[in-house]
Amino acid sequence: MSDTKTSPQPADAADPDSPDVERLSTAPEEGEIPTGSIGVTGWLRWVWRQLTSMRVALLLLFLLSLAAIPGSLVPQEGPDTMKLVAWKEAHKGITPLFEKLQVFHVYSSSWFSAIYILLFISLAGCIVPRTWQFVGVLRSQPPAAPRNLTRMPVYAAWHSGADPETVHAAAHALLKKRGFRAHANGTSVAAEKGYLREVGNLLFHFSLFALLIGVAWAGVASGSASKLVLEGQGYSNTTTQIDDFYGSQFYGVNDLDKFGFKLDGFTARYQETGPQTGTARQFTANVRYWTGDDATKLTKSTIEVNHPLEIGGSKVYLIGHGYAPVVTVKNAKDEIVFRGPTPFLPLDANMKSRGVVKVNDYGLDANGNKTQLAFQGFFLPTAAPNFQQTGPISLFPAPANPELVINAYAGDLRTDSGLPQNVYQLDDKAMTQLKRDGDIAKARLKVGEKWELPDNYGSLTYDGYQQWATFTISHHPGNSVALVGAVAAILGLIGSLFVQRRRIWVRATTGADGRTLVEVAGLGRSESARTAEELAELAVELQNDAPATDEEPAPAGPADDTADDDAPTAADSPAAAAPTAPETKE
Repeated sequence: MSDTKTSPQPADAADPDSPDVERLSTAPEEGEIPTGSIGVTGWLRWVWRQLTSMRVALLLLFLLSLAAIPGSLVPQEGPDTMKLVAWKEAHKGITPLFEKLQVFHVYSSSWFSAIYILLFISLAGCIVPRTWQFVGVLRSQPPAAPRNLTRMPVYAAWHSGADPETVHAAAHALLKKRGFRAHANGTSVAAEKGYLREVGNLLFHFSLFALLIGVAWAGVASGSASKLVLEGQGYSNTTTQIDDFYGSQFYGVNDLDKFGFKLDGFTARYQETGPQTGTARQFTANVRYWTGDDATKLTKSTIEVNHPLEIGGSKVYLIGHGYAPVVTVKNAKDEIVFRGPTPFLPLDANMKSRGVVKVNDYGLDANGNKTQLAFQGFFLPTAAPNFQQTGPISLFPAPANPELVINAYAGDLRTDSGLPQNVYQLDDKAMTQLKRDGDIAKARLKVGEKWELPDNYGSLTYDGYQQWATFTISHHPGNSVALVGAVAAILGLIGSLFVQRRRIWVRATTGADGRTLVEVAGLGRSESARTAEELAELAVELQNDAPATDEEPAPAGPADDTADDDAPTAADSPAAAAPTAPETKE
């Protein structure tokens, strides 16, 4: 961020405040707290500097992560409205407060949006000046060598018989060969390397910005729909066939992609032995799909958990499955008034399922009154032999012993009242539960068995079952942008952590004795053994063109008062006689 900077490095005695020597980062300096009367403009400038600082950006990221927690713990307004309604019914006391705090739509709430926008501004205010400064660094030459190279953290020196021009030319060529940006000014050679560190920092910032843009784009231009499809039936991605739809500001029912598919079959496989008996091992929906308006050109495909079917800009996810018992209902005249499958919803891991069969067109009862029937009960894929003590239970999720446990109601289903009803629940306010001999009439049926209803209401035959699958059709255009941003952020972070920014200077001067004193010094952004190793390698290679003499070099110059009294000088440095082991100062 904008206030990231290096620890102060030793500077030249003549230029103690030189930013070229002290700073190896392009991060802007952080402003101090304003004092005195600076006016509105001064305060605004100070607030802007604080907003674009690292600590504020980190604080906003932390607040954003905290703000997202309620969205993960509390059901959100969307396709799964049943789950939200059930949660509100179970927490009636706190629901009004949550509604005022916009907890049921966290990601579109005003407070979440405020944090999001502030983080956008903070990142933008950091990226723009930092990028501009980095471009300036790339266009400029490496900083000139300080006058006193002995004060650099890594230093080596030796006497050579080569002239200074030869040394500078050899050093310039060698540094360029090793990937440094080098510049010779006649008296020394300055070189710099490790710009990928700042590139990584900028890439990380840009990636975070792209990640936020992708998430925001997905929030305002995304939508999802859900649909339960029975085996053998199809689905067309239109408004009339969607069970639930949740859109956004820029994505509505008129923006749905044109496609459809048919569910040819569903394969479910479970663990049959061991401690994980009943655990799902395979859920596969075998489909044939089409795109556009031509439903005659079908393409076979499969949809599995976490392996969606991608059609155009939408993805079809498999999110659940269950069973739909098939029943035939006849009236007192032995006329068929209902026949077909009815989806039951699973209640547990063994696929014990509950549902309601509603017969709206039953007709007249034995007394000539218009009536309707409803059957409510459980479908058990593998029914227990006896459940008088436990109630209806299933022992295994696969249909090894499918049974239907059911009771009956007669009366008015109130489907003509105009009020919306849940197809999986029974509104029994105007219904009467059928009884036989004073007890509730109920039946436990195997496939093919028939139940004669009491009070001459006819009969119900359990014909078998079908499987169904639920799908979510998702349209999230910003996901790819967010994914690319996340990957790029990781790459940028790796570059900023492992690439070391460093500078090397080479100076050759002719002493009074006619010999050339070659000085090599290095400065790294952080404490790293790599700087000393690199400088030692450079010194060894440079001796091919500027070989060392047997005599030790003269002192390169006394350290000033700010230097450590115990810090060795060029004269007593081990590197004076052995430039392959440069001195690393504390």
